[in-house]
Amino acid sequence: MSNAIMVIAPYWYEGTWVFDDPGVGLEREPFVAGVPEMIDYLVEDIPGARDGFRLTFSAARFPGYQIEVNWVREEDGGNWYSLDDPPMEGWLCPALFKYFDEAPSSLFLQADPRD
Repeated sequence: MSNAIMVIAPYWYEGTWVFDDPGVGLEREPFVAGVPEMIDYLVEDIPGARDGFRLTFSAARFPGYQIEVNWVREEDGGNWYSLDDPPMEGWLCPALFKYFDEAPSSLFLQADPRD
């Protein structure tokens, strides 16, 4: 992993949240299986979030993070993470390994409007 803190810019496409990251070879990579609902919760106070927002994430706490999701289990090459409040679970596909050598025990997330 080259960075401790990463940033992507998810947006709404074809009924779900997706993101592009040409640096790791991803285009319109979809979030599925509970993660769209987690993102909806995270961005509920960001006007126009579906047009795109900035998602900062890390395996380590950083100033300003909004939520922490915790590793639950591996399944089908991806990993399930849970949010305590409100209680939610979501599956992150193997694209997670474009950013981490192994599934982190926790992920810290912050959503901000794009400038």
